[in-house]
This record gives sequence, structure tokens and C-alpha cells, in this order.
Amino acid sequence: MRGKANRNREPSVGIIDSQSVKTVDISGDRGYDSAKKVNGRKRHIVVDILGLILAVEVHKGNIQDRDGAKIVLSKIIGMYPRLKLIWADHGYSGQLVDWVKVTCNWILDIVKRPSGMKGFKVLPHRWVVERTFGWLNKYRRLSKDYECLTDTSEAMIYTAMIRLMVRRLART
Repeated sequence: MRGKANRNREPSVGIIDSQSVKTVDISGDRGYDSAKKVNGRKRHIVVDILGLILAVEVHKGNIQDRDGAKIVLSKIIGMYPRLKLIWADHGYSGQLVDWVKVTCNWILDIVKRPSGMKGFKVLPHRWVVERTFGWLNKYRRLSKDYECLTDTSEAMIYTAMIRLMVRRLART
């Protein structure tokens, strides 16, 4: 897919973000995300500059973004040798920046909103991961988390991404 877009097959930049989703009445991991006021689960994804998923982690909604980021970033250590830079929003600032540098040998760059900005504005680089969440939300099975196991939720996200990529490749 990256080759068709005239990109190197190995990504050098990643973008991380999370999405809180409600769960249906099922047994399994769930928690209350007080920042988003959602009782359910949180999906962490790392995407490349094209919005293609590099890694997914689904966990309880009450886990902080910085802690969830450590889990999902740990999954891709050593998988992408060219990866050097990760863009993130202000929710990932703090000690995570140093952890990423020491543990992963990457730079975690926090994309900040311009001071005094009110309302919604597309931020450089960050819109890519938001667009990926938009693509995933088009799949009814991902509108809420219907799964009992978080592993199954992750598999559904990968399945939706595979379908999206195959449809794009078929067009060319």
C-alpha cells in the first residue's frame, strides 16, 4: 500500500491517539473515562503518515493516555527500523516523552494548539490519525465495542483496516 503511494515501504513517522468508545452490556474489561464521560473502552492506535495502522491496543476506558501509549508503543519496538518520530497531542506530554526516547529510541513530538485558539481547528499532522478513526467509525461493528474480549476488539479494527486497504488496492 505504501509503495503504491510512492512511499518507502517502512514508515519513518508515526502518529498516536486514543478514542473512547461505549461498550454494550457485556462482561469484560470496561472502565469510566472521566475526561470524555464515557463508560467503556479506549482504543489506542499508531498510524503512519498515510493513516495506515501500525499498532492497536484496546483496554479499559479508565487507563490514562500516557499509560496506554506505553502499551501500544511497546508493541512496535523493533518492527519498523526507520521509525524515528511519533507525533501526539498534549495528552501524551510529560514523562512519556522521556520514556519514548529512552525505551524506544524515538522522538515523541507534542503537536500543540496555537495559543488563544478557540473552537475546532485542524492541527498539522494530527488530522491523519483523526481521519483514520473516521474511517473506522464507518464500520457498524466499531461504532460501539460489542466484544467481550479486548483482543477481539483489536482484531475487528485490524479487519476493518485490511478491508479498507484491499478496496483501495483493487481500485488501482
